[in-house]
Amino acid sequence: MGAIDELNAEHQAIEQMLRVLRVLGHRLRLGAAVPPAHVDSMMEFLDVFVDRCHHAKEEEHLFPALAAVGVRDRGGPLEALRNERQRGRELVGQLRAGLAKRATDPLGGGLAFAAAAEEYQGLMLLHMDKESGMLFAAADIRLSKETDRELSAAFARLEHERIGDGVHQRLHAAFDQMCTLYLS
Repeated sequence: MGAIDELNAEHQAIEQMLRVLRVLGHRLRLGAAVPPAHVDSMMEFLDVFVDRCHHAKEEEHLFPALAAVGVRDRGGPLEALRNERQRGRELVGQLRAGLAKRATDPLGGGLAFAAAAEEYQGLMLLHMDKESGMLFAAADIRLSKETDRELSAAFARLEHERIGDGVHQRLHAAFDQMCTLYLS
């Protein structure tokens, strides 16, 4: 699997988890019980898989490779994507704040979580659509096979060093369980 194929596969997993996030947000908005372990798994997926793994692969490796072959960074698509990610990180903070608020105000915390979840889902779906439709297409055209191999190796190193061995697999197992529970 090439580097862009790997990122596209990760997008598919993220899209599914965003659907789960929407269901969790809906349940919390209504004041329904959601097992804390499920919320913890969701937050770990967003922090570790989406941000520390997937976004790091793109920001630290793919974006510089694209900038090296002429894709505009400052004032261009790469900067715009970075800005969207920053907004996503802010929204993950709002998700955490909503969860914390549930301890003293279950309904208010649930509403805050649900609002942040809805905005995060919308932002990330548009963000990934831009990447898949524009950025990854540019990578397929402009990056050499050698650069693709280098990116794949860099992605593997990043996963090993940044999130550790077996974590990706554990997150995917939790992801599969959540999809079965909430999307079936």
